[in-house]
Amino acid sequence: MLQKIKNALNITSGNNYTITAKHHVIFWLVYFLFTTFKWGSYFNDYVYSLKTTILGFIIHMSLSYFNIYYLMPKFVEKRKYLIYIILLLVSLFTMVLAKFYFTYFLVNHNVWPEGPEVTNKLTLNYTIEMMLGELYVVSFVSAIKVTLDRLREHKKLIDVEKLQLETELRFLRAQMSPHFFFNTLNNIYSLSVEKSDKTPKTILKLSELMRYLLHETNQKRQCLSKEIMCLQNYLDLERIRYGDSLKIHVNISGEIEGKKIAPMLLLSFIENAFKHGANKNVGEIEIDISFNIIDDFLYFQITNPIPAKNNKNKIDSFSGGIGIGNVKKRLELGYKPDEYNLTISENNNQYIVELKIKV
Repeated sequence: MLQKIKNALNITSGNNYTITAKHHVIFWLVYFLFTTFKWGSYFNDYVYSLKTTILGFIIHMSLSYFNIYYLMPKFVEKRKYLIYIILLLVSLFTMVLAKFYFTYFLVNHNVWPEGPEVTNKLTLNYTIEMMLGELYVVSFVSAIKVTLDRLREHKKLIDVEKLQLETELRFLRAQMSPHFFFNTLNNIYSLSVEKSDKTPKTILKLSELMRYLLHETNQKRQCLSKEIMCLQNYLDLERIRYGDSLKIHVNISGEIEGKKIAPMLLLSFIENAFKHGANKNVGEIEIDISFNIIDDFLYFQITNPIPAKNNKNKIDSFSGGIGIGNVKKRLELGYKPDEYNLTISENNNQYIVELKIKV
């Protein structure tokens, strides 16, 4: 489990919201061209603009990378905000000094031609304006870095949550099979004790179900037609066990081909119908099951009698247990709230389970 999460995180960090060398080159190239043409047009001197942009470009890059790869990780992430602000201001002032002297000695003695007056000395006005200009570039680059980092962390969190949900769903499906086999093996044991001729046929039916569970239930969604066939096999097992005393009415309407549902989801309701209905009734038992497909939804309903001795517990008895709790959890994890609706009720001494689910 931990290794799968690590792998998911590695894949995420490598393929999503990652800043590569190509992105750095594109960003600074666009910035360089924009600045060169902007000031070249302003001064009507593209040679001068190119020289000053190259100097500014080196300073901008140095200060931006120093901030996002050293100052922020070392101080901001550790909540040392005061030290960060002081060091950032010192860095800005240092870069302004470098820009002033490089411009003065390499380009022009008037280091601020766009300013209000000729500037050939380091003045307070020049220093403040240049520091604000550098801060603007640093803030812009830092905002991009912080935004991408947050998006990457959010994507990692989503991937981990998704992996955890998938793992929990696999666990719930694995839990389902032992629960089902436990009940069925109890049935076979009862038949074997009675030395019933139905035992071989029951074992054969069980083997068909085992084959289905081993090879067909590992997917997130299974064909509804295959699920109904699995349920039919289970019902055949119960018919073998109960004989003529069991009356099962199955009604299927609508187009089931091409529809899919979470595997082994409906079996719990049928199991509970026998566990809380047929097993505790004496005499003839009637269970009604219907599958009604309308558009993209399956309307599933199963009705079974309430045993007389169980009337006091009624819904509470039926709603508990591994099976129903398992189904509710799987519905919650595997479907959106608007993709299903489950109701369990009692009317006229009948348990009624109704499930509307997207297929």
